Amino acid sequence: MSAAIYNATIDQGATWTLQVVYKNDAGTPINLTGYTAALQVRQNYYDTTALLTLTSPSGGIVITGATGTIDITMTNVQTGSLDEGFYVYDLEITSSGGIVTRLIQGQFTVSPEVTRV
Repeated sequence: MSAAIYNATIDQGATWTLQVVYKNDAGTPINLTGYTAALQVRQNYYDTTALLTLTSPSGGIVITGATGTIDITMTNVQTGSLDEGFYVYDLEITSSGGIVTRLIQGQFTVSPEVTRV
């Protein structure tokens, strides 16, 4: 199965969240117990340096195994560190057996922040 495309606008300096539920073709959530996840943001597909990396279990990604749910959170500090513009990202999960699956991918547009506290 190919990764789903999800493009998003992120408000610079604001907390951003996304919940993904991994389901089979019948619409039943896939049990993700024992899985880990990672999401990276880059300026373009060929950049060697990630501008932002989120990981599970305590680096911005939380997996609820039995429900197939993946909760992704970028803090206001993390989104504030991204300049206005376009970025690419993907979210990959890894099974306890080492099988890597890319679930979603796409582009982020960072909308610039005006209020700075």
